[in-house]
Amino acid sequence: MTKVDLITGFLGAGKTSFLLRYAGNMLRQGRRIAILVFDRGAVNVDMPLLHALQGENCEIEMLAGACDEDCHRRRFRTKLISLGMQGFDRVLIEPSGVFDMDEYFDVLHESPLDRWFEPGSVITIVDAKLEEDMTPEEDYYLASQAAGAGCILLSRTQLAGEEEIRRTLRHVERACAAISAPGISGRVMIKNWDELTDDDYKSLAGCGYRAADYRKLIAGRASAFQSLSFLDLTLGRAELKEKSGRLFSEASFGRILRVKGFFAEDGAWYQFNATKDTVHIEATPGNRSALIVIGCELNEDAISLLLTGKIPEHHIL
Repeated sequence: MTKVDLITGFLGAGKTSFLLRYAGNMLRQGRRIAILVFDRGAVNVDMPLLHALQGENCEIEMLAGACDEDCHRRRFRTKLISLGMQGFDRVLIEPSGVFDMDEYFDVLHESPLDRWFEPGSVITIVDAKLEEDMTPEEDYYLASQAAGAGCILLSRTQLAGEEEIRRTLRHVERACAAISAPGISGRVMIKNWDELTDDDYKSLAGCGYRAADYRKLIAGRASAFQSLSFLDLTLGRAELKEKSGRLFSEASFGRILRVKGFFAEDGAWYQFNATKDTVHIEATPGNRSALIVIGCELNEDAISLLLTGKIPEHHIL
């Protein structure tokens, strides 16, 4: 049977960055893999980052997330049925940061998928510099994803001090306790990703998962989170930094959790990825500018006015 690995983690944790490394290592080992990426927004800006992996031994599929949960589950099942007929060695799934873990296990146990697939490793990415001030909804997703993980892998450890890492681990433990989920002791990997070895990747591929019980809170519904998509913006590096900084610092825009996308400047394309405390920009292939704003209680008019200079037409009476 084909193992299906889930690469999960709350918004901005670094799932796509890890997936690039994890999948790349499998391809170097001669494995034939499929990658399924899905998000709850109407536009997925992570897909272009994975295109460099696509080839004879790597199929990449996207699951559009702009639909209700029942529709999303049907599409997920249909995609897996299609992949199941192609005989891959491994299937890697990168879901939204507000993914319901039960969906992964439930779908894999449905017929006919249960004849082709079995759960492999659940790897949960947690930012080593995790923000302390998180809402109950955010803590719920953080904890529920950690609860089912065979390994909790910290990202950006090279940027975090020892006390920051300890504070992050205490935060995850508190979030797990709040929903009566098991603690994370013995399941944490703390290592600079640039130093991960073949043995580390082998360990991650074999870490398995936890069939964890926890309280499923109403506060954890994905409907608490929103995303706004903006295409063909003409903003450059300096403008994106300035405007994203305002989005995070000014309460009038809502609670902004992440701003990510692509922009062009001086004939080159760049990936833009910002959280409250960090801004990351790197060169990347691209052909169209796009920006996604993710958060809670978003003020669409104010955000659109800041980024485009106008409010959405459907809001104009």
